[in-house]
Amino acid sequence: MARLAQILERVALFILLIGGVGMLASVFLGTADVVGTQFLGRPVPGALELTESTMVLIVFGALAYAQIRRAHIRVELLYTKVGPRVRVTMDILAELAALVYFGLLTWQSFGEAVFSWSIDEATVGLVRFPLYPARWILVAGATLLIVQLLLDLFQDLRRLATGEGLEAETSPKLPGIE
Repeated sequence: MARLAQILERVALFILLIGGVGMLASVFLGTADVVGTQFLGRPVPGALELTESTMVLIVFGALAYAQIRRAHIRVELLYTKVGPRVRVTMDILAELAALVYFGLLTWQSFGEAVFSWSIDEATVGLVRFPLYPARWILVAGATLLIVQLLLDLFQDLRRLATGEGLEAETSPKLPGIE
């Protein structure tokens, strides 16, 4: 299980870095498009289409890595006021809900990706940009998240059953705040 977690973390980090490069490319392309449109009267062809597809990589590429770091947004108003056993129980409920949601999303997205691939779906515009890579990225990112959620669920269930690590746990701290 630890080996799988290590492999998953490396893959998630790699995809996160690719998403970061995609974000930089979108920023520069968007800036060039605005400058070209406003000052030169000529927009950059395909800027919108590339940015749309890159957003899928940025968002779904980062989901698994954020889960590995347990950095997803949560309302900690109640979470910080309860004991470690209740916190772990709340984490388990959140993981189960996320598994249902992302399981359904992956299932439906897979069918859409297969269909998009089969019809060679592409954008309509000056630059014909294929849409199926973004659909497959969504499926891959959601699948990685599901695997990480399953690992976290098993870990939290074991912690709840054995009590291991619960006593030493204190209230969670926000990064950068002592």
